[in-house]
Amino acid sequence: MEGSKLKSKIESSFLKLKSYCEAENFAGWDPYDGLNSKVFQALPLKYWDLARLAWIQGFKRSPINFRKLLLVPKEHNAKGIGLFLSGYCNLYDLALEGETAFGSKEDLLSKINELANLLNELKNTNFSGACWGYNFPWQARRLFLFPKDTPTVVATTFCVEALFKAYDITKNEDYKTLALSAANFVMNDLNRTPHHSGFLFSYSPYKGNNTVYNASLLGSKTLSLCYKYSREKIYKQTALKAVKAACDGQEKDGSWVYGLLPVQSWIDSFHTGYNLDAIRIYQECTGDHQFEENLKKGFDYYIQNFFKKEGVPKYYNNKTYPIDIHCPGQLFVTLSKLNKFKNNKVLADSVLNWSIQNMQSPKGFFYYQFKKLISSKISYMRWSNAFMFNAMSYYLKENHTLDV
Repeated sequence: MEGSKLKSKIESSFLKLKSYCEAENFAGWDPYDGLNSKVFQALPLKYWDLARLAWIQGFKRSPINFRKLLLVPKEHNAKGIGLFLSGYCNLYDLALEGETAFGSKEDLLSKINELANLLNELKNTNFSGACWGYNFPWQARRLFLFPKDTPTVVATTFCVEALFKAYDITKNEDYKTLALSAANFVMNDLNRTPHHSGFLFSYSPYKGNNTVYNASLLGSKTLSLCYKYSREKIYKQTALKAVKAACDGQEKDGSWVYGLLPVQSWIDSFHTGYNLDAIRIYQECTGDHQFEENLKKGFDYYIQNFFKKEGVPKYYNNKTYPIDIHCPGQLFVTLSKLNKFKNNKVLADSVLNWSIQNMQSPKGFFYYQFKKLISSKISYMRWSNAFMFNAMSYYLKENHTLDV
């Protein structure tokens, strides 16, 4: 597609997404929110682990949305709000450079303050520092039931990064203080599993999901960002151990399996992107560049194994479907964070064009998953829309830089 037409198509796509999310007040459903059903909560089945697991998976896998029928409310999700906040910060940066097609400085600043204050309201206050979880209980296999608002290192890290971005723009010390307090959560509440020359942070303070590379690296990312804004050496030292463990576990070809358990042995695209992002942030925040070779190998593997020439993103290294909306979305963030956008703009253009063509509703929202047969076209606010809002804001910001 001709450059000017593609640019117009992408901007129109983003504005539709932005209008949709603002009209919904950034609240919505989630692939994993089945246990929020008022019908299910009224049944004795809620006490049976297999029933909880089946109920969640049924909601997640069904291409038909039963949430309205089964009384699942639309709600704010902290990670989703963090993603929206990050995206609005990127749009504000664009407005500072004269690009106001996505909002004036005043309007964008208002959204930034609104979302940052909402994150403060959504924080969990039952741990050592500020932390965030999901607005629903979820069953991880049969062994673990995580209550609603259980904090996770994933949700917390996305919120922390967004709050620091908001602080940089507004200079509101409350946002900085809130983000910095999350270091106490990572340092004191997450479990640590020894691994190679370091350790892996756990996914949450509770037992379960203790051996996941991307979750551990996100813990190091939070500490790296907090080190940047506080200069507390213990944050850098602790983050280093988690980064070392992950890089020691990197395969020779540059890939990472999802986790250490036999059932976590797959290799997928967007979690690889998370790993690269976190290692890059560690290096930028601390000035320690000893993992540059790991980044190079990891990025080469990522870019060569998860995208087809025609712009089709893949979920796994050895399997294309189902194409999750995270697969194309993470590309734009990873290219921006690693300063690789310019050299991979053709790929970014083709992937985004394919995503708009195949995974966006005429109403503006993005679909959850694209499958060979029946795709899931349900609108999920955190998983799909917030993720693509943030991802496309990175694309728009990078593309603007090339146009100037």
